[in-house]
Amino acid sequence: MIKSHLGTDAIEAIERKMQNRRIGGVRNRTAADNEPKSQEVRTTDRRKVERRKLIDPTTCERDYSLDEVEFMKAMDDYKRKNGRMFPTWSEVLEVIRSLGYEKQPKESSV
Repeated sequence: MIKSHLGTDAIEAIERKMQNRRIGGVRNRTAADNEPKSQEVRTTDRRKVERRKLIDPTTCERDYSLDEVEFMKAMDDYKRKNGRMFPTWSEVLEVIRSLGYEKQPKESSV
């Protein structure tokens, strides 16, 4: 039934694809087979490429207060030091606390 809908070229391509999957998927490997066969030799030290842009509050549409700019720079520093593009909320709170912010107790109006 499949042969009647597909041409012989398409069937051969599918069979080759299935055969290639079987070749690469050997499951009975030993620990020695998983070890690299040769060591890569580097002539220079590997350098981390900086891909993230610096935060520039002047390019945004609104005017930021000095506190807001300080917070944005602190978050950017944290993300760079810890390699985190998307910090969790607990990490954000950690940065806020490191800047000296803390919740003030509510005044009771008795």
